[in-house]
Amino acid sequence: MLFNKVAEILEAQVLSCHDKLDREVDNACSSDMMSDVLAFAKDNCLLLTGLINQQVIRTAEMKDILCVCFVRDKRPDDAILELAQEKGIIVMRTALLMYEASGRLFVGGLTGRGHK
Repeated sequence: MLFNKVAEILEAQVLSCHDKLDREVDNACSSDMMSDVLAFAKDNCLLLTGLINQQVIRTAEMKDILCVCFVRDKRPDDAILELAQEKGIIVMRTALLMYEASGRLFVGGLTGRGHK
């Protein structure tokens, strides 16, 4: 699935790295606990989270996460967006709850396993 399709499914606003929306993602991870993301997220995935701080972007960078989508209408500050842009990580935000966002992506064909 392409990230522009992810944005469409989640009715999300893209906040950084608009030029990377034509990249493909095979899996997703949903968590507000970055320790779980470090333990269970696969490389090259999409992270759905409601946690708003720079540690989310740092974790995404460590795990080669391509995109962070903040749920529950959370608004990342400029420092988070600047760091994401610097690291080449797409940032989106959606008004959806994490549960609904995850469900929409799953129904759309994106799983937590990837296709490997």
